Amino acid sequence: MKITPFAVEQWMNEYENHCEYNLAETCVESLTVEELLNLADLGRNALDDILSMKLTYGPIEGSERLRTAIAALYDNVAVENVLVTHGAIGANKLVHETLVEAGDIVISVQPTYQQHYSIPASYGADVRILSLRADNGYLPDIGELREMATPDTALIAINNPNNPTGSLMNTAMLAEIAQIAAANGAYVLCDEVYRGTDQAGSGTSTSIVDLSDHGISTGSMSKAFSLAGLRLGWIAARVEVIKAAELHRDYSTISVGMINDFLAAIALEHADTILGRSRSITRTNLAILSDWVDAESRISWIKPQSGTTALLRFDADLSSRDFCTALLRQTGVLFMPGSALESEGSVRIGYANNEQILRDGLAQVSIFLAHL
Repeated sequence: MKITPFAVEQWMNEYENHCEYNLAETCVESLTVEELLNLADLGRNALDDILSMKLTYGPIEGSERLRTAIAALYDNVAVENVLVTHGAIGANKLVHETLVEAGDIVISVQPTYQQHYSIPASYGADVRILSLRADNGYLPDIGELREMATPDTALIAINNPNNPTGSLMNTAMLAEIAQIAAANGAYVLCDEVYRGTDQAGSGTSTSIVDLSDHGISTGSMSKAFSLAGLRLGWIAARVEVIKAAELHRDYSTISVGMINDFLAAIALEHADTILGRSRSITRTNLAILSDWVDAESRISWIKPQSGTTALLRFDADLSSRDFCTALLRQTGVLFMPGSALESEGSVRIGYANNEQILRDGLAQVSIFLAHL
């Protein structure tokens, strides 16, 4: 099986460990184990449970404690509707390989995480792109989607909140997408790894799995929960989808690590506290970024409504890759080139890392822009 190189991951692999200001990072600033336990008001007492833990295989589908905590993130999800995976990257791949066959139609928004169009294409699916446009706030055109969907459509892949643009679909739009899928016998896979970081209101948007039996949500501990090092994600879906996914999962995964499962359960049992921290960081840092964009005549954007990333258009006679490599070489600032996201003429910034890194990095970018 041949597959297109994963451009975002290849860029990060090449440059992430060779920068001074990582503004390509997409996670909310990561927690230490000690910070996690303190946020959960456990201190070091929880370490005794880890020290006595026998490091054998854990429950195959994830511990009941963890799946119960994941289910609590939704309105209409029970433990049997949850399957634990190796990160959301594992969850997304598992959904695609479970539901998509050669010749099926898959509709994917773009820009989005490359998994959602390159993986089904590698299986021989007919992947059709629903472009997200700046003039529509980087939201799907529902009329266009309705015309694209046919009874041969197996899956509609969306990302809410969106990476890289930070756009946010509301409940009504998600319900329309679910209705289009249901009318054509398709599923909707919604990659929801940034859920919980909305800039307004409670901060947590509606999940596709709570709206329709045709909705499948994937999530992880990495982005909004600041625990990427656990490498732990999940699928939330109707039982039939979970059971089908388990058949495929048996060939690539036994259990996730027991310590990872344990720490993730602690974190999700205190989800309100951790997401509160994340929203404080993302709302503070987006305000900093917004002020910077307003002051930079060569930068434009559609301001994000959620998530941890923004797509910045730049006014310079350079490719996005050349822009980013020159920026990194001259200032130590790392952005993601838009070309890695099928969005040439732009760069993606991750603004949810350490506040001082963001401020210092943006100051360096201003110097760079002034000398272009």
